[in-house]
Amino acid sequence: MTATLDELLQIEGVVAAGEFTADGKLVDYKATMDMSPELAAQSAQFCATVTMLFNTLAGAFSQLSQMNWVPQQGWMYAGGDMTVAIGGNKGVFVETAKADFNQLFEALVGPR
Repeated sequence: MTATLDELLQIEGVVAAGEFTADGKLVDYKATMDMSPELAAQSAQFCATVTMLFNTLAGAFSQLSQMNWVPQQGWMYAGGDMTVAIGGNKGVFVETAKADFNQLFEALVGPR
């Protein structure tokens, strides 16, 4: 069972947590940073689009590499001071320097 938005927001360094649909609609979000509903909606669209891209790439790379990359469990992107971490249809914005990526993975995807 993956974490709730409230539980995600309690993880060290997490400043925003959200849930989105596969087609990019924002379901819900919570933040300790100043995040407008418009930014949250744009973030949901971004995360859904990247998730869809990785789903496609995972299938293709599985065939090319003969390694199992599906189903996708999650992805992360770090840039500047921030990281976005996604598992399924939930994700967080986290301050990279404070992130415990093992804890984030378990909270977003479940135990390994």
